Amino acid sequence: MKKRPMFVGPIGCGKTSTIQRLTHQEFKYNKTQSVEFFQDYIDTPGEYIEHRRMYTNIATTAMDANVVVIILGVNDQRLIFPQGFSTMFAMPVIGVVNKMDLINYDLHHPDYLRVAAQLKAAGAKKIVALSAKDGENISTLEETMKKAAFNETNTAN
Repeated sequence: MKKRPMFVGPIGCGKTSTIQRLTHQEFKYNKTQSVEFFQDYIDTPGEYIEHRRMYTNIATTAMDANVVVIILGVNDQRLIFPQGFSTMFAMPVIGVVNKMDLINYDLHHPDYLRVAAQLKAAGAKKIVALSAKDGENISTLEETMKKAAFNETNTAN
């Protein structure tokens, strides 16, 4: 089975919307009910991260991934990813702060700083700020995922 990036985040954070942007699909809301394997991406339901008893589903699904993308909306006030969350994965973890259009892409905004800090504490080595809604920085995420997957492949050999 082909290894590809897996997206993990709470309901409504923009996992599916980000994948729609990456794959040039029509941009529309579509609640993910179960794990969806796209040609180049894995989309997980938000319930997998919101209900800790479902963490085993995340770990099992990650076996088909070469990169894990943990994603939060800049407007999410909850502590979603516990500190050290990424230690359950044997592959690179990238953090994404989505919905940056809500704060005019301000990397000094307190909401961005709070969410980015949560993703870093969870174990994300790199943070990408983007807006799936308007497509801003989608190419940066794509490049970051490719570099992480390339580095993972080369260090595994």
